[in-house]
Amino acid sequence: MRRMRAAVLHGREDVRVEVVELLPLEPGEVLLRTRAALTCGTDVKVFRRGYHARMLKPPALFGHEVAGVVEEVGPGVEGVRPGERVVVANSAPCGVCPSCLDGREGLCDDLLFWNGAYAEFARIPARIVEKNLVPIDPGVDFRMAAMAEPLACALRGIEQSNVAAGQTVAVIGAGSIGLMLLVLARLRGARVIVVGRNAGRLAKARELGAHEVIDASELADVAKPLRQRGRGGQGPDVVIEAAGLAETAEAAIRAVRKGGLVNLFAGWPADARVALDALRMHYEELTVTSAFHHTPASFRTAYRLIADGGVDPAAFITDLAPLDAVPEVLRRMARGGDGLKTAILPWGE
Repeated sequence: MRRMRAAVLHGREDVRVEVVELLPLEPGEVLLRTRAALTCGTDVKVFRRGYHARMLKPPALFGHEVAGVVEEVGPGVEGVRPGERVVVANSAPCGVCPSCLDGREGLCDDLLFWNGAYAEFARIPARIVEKNLVPIDPGVDFRMAAMAEPLACALRGIEQSNVAAGQTVAVIGAGSIGLMLLVLARLRGARVIVVGRNAGRLAKARELGAHEVIDASELADVAKPLRQRGRGGQGPDVVIEAAGLAETAEAAIRAVRKGGLVNLFAGWPADARVALDALRMHYEELTVTSAFHHTPASFRTAYRLIADGGVDPAAFITDLAPLDAVPEVLRRMARGGDGLKTAILPWGE
């Protein structure tokens, strides 16, 4: 019986690196030798809560941003060979439900999620192999390629926000996803303001090209300074809320200029509620939208941005760690450390 070492989520703030059984491959599946797995804000939320209603229930293998080398292919797999360098997404749509047929695969009625990146090997489900496994170009580092999944989510946020050259875009939240939104908005020619509470991450925002940053740590309401920084003092054209707080979501709606757009991008708990100013919504023609997850197309576009040098993941990967360090890395992130993403390297560099 084959075994491997893997990080297993057992409950709230309880992740352990254990020796687990490596099950035989089913038809269509691929076994990946994990070369790099990146930490993620979503993983930290799941670590704190001890579960995720849609993605995993403990005990469960953990982690979802991964790149590696194909170790073995299951029966019926075509076009993928052992030894091939690949990056995989953490989900795949069914392709036949109404949302998929409308081109909105992130809303798939049967969206298949996968976890298990923090491990020596990753068993990739057949549907993900079919729809969301992408070869890595020669010369692209595994750590860089592994950032394609979160970048694809940020790309969907920018697309849903209709960001265009010449606009003023405010991003509330300076975590790794907020900073990816900044970089992608800058690539579209927007003037970007970043709002956050962590001085180190705001400094990183400046380094990545933010035109202005606002330290919200001592502000009761970020709407007023944001409105002052928009064109003509009327507010930004687009405000993307990437912090996941009701107060900053409501501030985003107060801050945006008339005719502007607010994207409630961050993930929210089940009981979250945000109040809308119906008067402004109607008479100032505001748009409030959101963006969930990614699609096969956005995953491939994100990977190409990395491979072609449009986005440099090295700016976001602030640490390297072995597999045994996963529990401590997640605890440190849960305490709000300055670091962004840590690359977990089960087999070393």
